[in-house]
Amino acid sequence: MCDEPVTIRFPASAATQAGGDGENPKDRIGVRKPPLHLIPPAAEILESTVMGLGAKKYGAFNWRSTNVKASVYVAAARRHLVQWFDGQDDDVESGVSHLAHARACLGILLDALATGHLVDDRPIAGAGAELIEQLTATAEDQQ
Repeated sequence: MCDEPVTIRFPASAATQAGGDGENPKDRIGVRKPPLHLIPPAAEILESTVMGLGAKKYGAFNWRSTNVKASVYVAAARRHLVQWFDGQDDDVESGVSHLAHARACLGILLDALATGHLVDDRPIAGAGAELIEQLTATAEDQQ
């Protein structure tokens, strides 16, 4: 055995052959795709824990085999957010953060919407979005 480190040397032209300027051609394509690396790992890991519990209880991806009502998952997400905001960090049944449960609810809503399995039972549009816009302070209002 040799104790000297092994050094791999590439021809000087190898860097420029790929993209002409030293850039990998995959980079030009990759930067236009969704930046999945920006999802915080803690959030993804905790949400996956909740999704695993749900898979055991209801079956994995159950919302893809039977349509789901938007109101059911919005209500569940809101309950988890209220419980967390009111001081209860973890869901009593699972022992996992209420925030992870809320993310799981929203993830199911997004997937059901994307796969055509969402029953959109939202009420007729109200004034919520408009009121938020009207009541949101602008930079000029704060001066």
